[in-house]
Amino acid sequence: MPDAEDFRALARSSPWLWSTLRFTYRGVRCTDGVRAWLRRPDVLRVETVAGALLHVDRTPPSRPLPVPVFRADGLVARPREYLDRDGDPMFENYTWVAMLDPVELADGQDRELGGPAGPPLEIDGVREVEHGGRPAWEAVVATTDTYEPRCGCCSLLHDPVIDRLEWDDAAERFGDVDYPTASRVRLDAGTGVCVLTEALDGTYAGSGHEVLIEAVDEPMDDTLFVRPSSRGPRRARGAWGEGRSS
Repeated sequence: MPDAEDFRALARSSPWLWSTLRFTYRGVRCTDGVRAWLRRPDVLRVETVAGALLHVDRTPPSRPLPVPVFRADGLVARPREYLDRDGDPMFENYTWVAMLDPVELADGQDRELGGPAGPPLEIDGVREVEHGGRPAWEAVVATTDTYEPRCGCCSLLHDPVIDRLEWDDAAERFGDVDYPTASRVRLDAGTGVCVLTEALDGTYAGSGHEVLIEAVDEPMDDTLFVRPSSRGPRRARGAWGEGRSS
């Protein structure tokens, strides 16, 4: 049975566990859901679940992927440096980037001085579950004073201090918010992707996101990531592969 340290190791390991991913995503800002094809390090295609093209992105990384120290089980052993890689191509906001590489759930930062600090989460009751037909690790967590999201405006978990630091009008914007004391988090055991967050109490109870992984490391041809011509209408693709798994 995995423990809290195993959970942290998985949360920091995603960049070294997979190269391509096909999945669906639903969240607070994307309630209808989308389907995505992502080929690391730099290309992304996003469609509606019905097959209409929404977004194609090619964003080459500005720096190489760091070489970590691995544990015997293949997970990353040591805390990573904050923002040690550019992240995956983004759709709409940084929640997308954070869920694909959820290192913010593993390694904390000193909010005042910068630099590594203690664990960003209190982790309770790690257990093995199934999510979308795949093995996952689930934990009930609470943020600590070292939780530092990739982007303060779209963190994976709600935190009152992060909101106050991010927003100049935080007192008006969040004055009546009852922040969660606990959230449910799931990590896909094979990829390290954060496939579920759910606030368990407070104003945001029930909110979060869900990812259903359909395929891992399947071949993805360059033609999948061709941007449509600006002179004509966007082409709609059939949602091939729906219901398939890796």
